[in-house]
Amino acid sequence: MGLRSGVAIDLGTVNTLVYATGRGIVIDEPSAIGIDRSTGAITAVGQAADSLTGKETQHVEVLHPLRDGVIADLNATAAMIQAFLARARVARGLGRKPCVICLPGEATTVERQSVLAAAEALRPRRSIQLIDEPVAAAAGAGFDLEAGVGAFIVDIGGGTTEIAVLAGGHVVRARSLRTGGNAMDEAITRAVRSEFGLLLGRDAARSLKMTLGLGDGTISQVETVGVDSARRTPRVERVSADLVAAAVEPTVRAIVGSVTELLADIPPNLAEDVFRGKIRLAGGGAMLPGLAYRIEAEADIATMVVDDPLRCVIRGAAYILEHGYEVPGTGVA
Repeated sequence: MGLRSGVAIDLGTVNTLVYATGRGIVIDEPSAIGIDRSTGAITAVGQAADSLTGKETQHVEVLHPLRDGVIADLNATAAMIQAFLARARVARGLGRKPCVICLPGEATTVERQSVLAAAEALRPRRSIQLIDEPVAAAAGAGFDLEAGVGAFIVDIGGGTTEIAVLAGGHVVRARSLRTGGNAMDEAITRAVRSEFGLLLGRDAARSLKMTLGLGDGTISQVETVGVDSARRTPRVERVSADLVAAAVEPTVRAIVGSVTELLADIPPNLAEDVFRGKIRLAGGGAMLPGLAYRIEAEADIATMVVDDPLRCVIRGAAYILEHGYEVPGTGVA
């Protein structure tokens, strides 16, 4: 039996990934679009737009149209999708092929309708299948969706964290937290401003997060550059691992707490599968130094970061697309 051809999209708060059958991942760029302030025309998409974030350019407004994993600006999202597909040269003839789009497991009906509305950018189309991110992440982590094997997935994105227990492609228990890597970045920015009177950009905060993490590594301090809040001039400061760990702790605690709550509610028939299959971490937040160890210590179950966690969801979406797997309870239009 041959593989189905089509396109899969992981529409994330921070990054959007597009997979085309036979070509692999053709887009992996920030979910950003630049708009000319005077004409309303699109001036940049993806990395080119995101690189202008926070730089207060006079003529270009940079939009990040997804917040907390869902669409906040429908028109900008549709325009971004169109631009990505045109760049990837997959828009022509797409209407004769299926499309799989991933979204948070606990997205509301209104949010799902917004995603489908944004997907009108793909017209003319034949079918669009909405897939819950934990199911795609499980497939991307190597679990067999058709065998009914139990899996425990924690997918930590920029705007949401998806925690789920699955039996094959069926969600058994799930939590969707509207917090993730972005909340950690913002917390670090506030902490550095409070401690040093230093205004940090988003990229500097992310760098501190991914270098220092939960503060139990070998690096105790990192140099960073920001703007002095009083003098409004650039300044260098050394930021400690303890400060960063304290800043991200509320988000980490929320994630770990939800993991342990879900473990306490696992059906007995799935317990062995979950225990032997380990807790699998996916998404960019999975790479936070010390997080896997923290979850393992509190859950008392082996925890591992999947291979290439940033692309785990799109790998799973591609598998679902190509094998024609119909995920129970998902929307098709």
